[in-house]
Amino acid sequence: MKPTLLVLAAGMGSRYGGIKQIDGVGAHDETLLDYGVYDAKESGFGRVVFIIRKDIEKDFRERVFDRIARNFDASYVFQGMDDLLTVEQKRLSAGRTKPWGTVHALLCARDVIAEPFAVINADDYYGREAFQILGTHLSGIETESVEHAMVGYVLRNTMSRSGTVSRAICSVNDGYLVSMKEHTKIGYEEERIISRSEDGPVQLSGSEPVSMNFFGFAPTAFESFTSYWEAFINANVTSAKNECYLPNGASAIVTRGEGRLRFYTTDATWFGMTYSEDRPIVKAELAKKVASGVYPEKLWSK
Repeated sequence: MKPTLLVLAAGMGSRYGGIKQIDGVGAHDETLLDYGVYDAKESGFGRVVFIIRKDIEKDFRERVFDRIARNFDASYVFQGMDDLLTVEQKRLSAGRTKPWGTVHALLCARDVIAEPFAVINADDYYGREAFQILGTHLSGIETESVEHAMVGYVLRNTMSRSGTVSRAICSVNDGYLVSMKEHTKIGYEEERIISRSEDGPVQLSGSEPVSMNFFGFAPTAFESFTSYWEAFINANVTSAKNECYLPNGASAIVTRGEGRLRFYTTDATWFGMTYSEDRPIVKAELAKKVASGVYPEKLWSK
């Protein structure tokens, strides 16, 4: 059974200033996620499922989905503000506009995935090697497995000069994840890398292993994420901003003894669409990869 690729594409793009998931950056107006799906297809994945918001469906279909669906088995599901909430939780959270986060998004696809699957962000470039790593891992596990996986990156290879980034810093032992925690404001201050939070600033070395939300799960992970989400929403239902982050939920699988995460690594350099200033950088980097033969000049044949 070939693994599935699950793409988190329902973000608001508040820092970017637009719907970055459908912003064309390739020579033929391909989006960044076109390249991710292409890499997955080339690495043995059998289909792709996108998680999107209902309000971008028309644009998403016209700008991305219909093109990909002509070349690969593709479908999509919606992440809505009230999905997975009880009637009382809907009442208590009325007025919230910020999405509930990446664990919530993942669970919105639970009913359409029954095989091992990988998860990526729509606005990040991961590199072919990372897809090959997870494609091989996921093709070798059973649906009942609790041997999950992730590809970790080196922090300094994932930074943006345009502003702060969110990264989960990982603790690793003997090739397996021990724990990880999301840091939502990591940025350059002069040449220092600083993480800022309510606990104050912390200087980082840049060599820390970090998550870029590139995970590989057996379907058993859905049960773990469901219990993690239920605990989160019970504690945060009245919050206007708190989000249920996928790295924290994946870390809980390990710390609660519900499974293991094999920690694979790559030295690939990230680029992505966090800020509008990132767009020309992404275009230039993709053009280099086309010129070097990593991708064809026209990504899709149809």
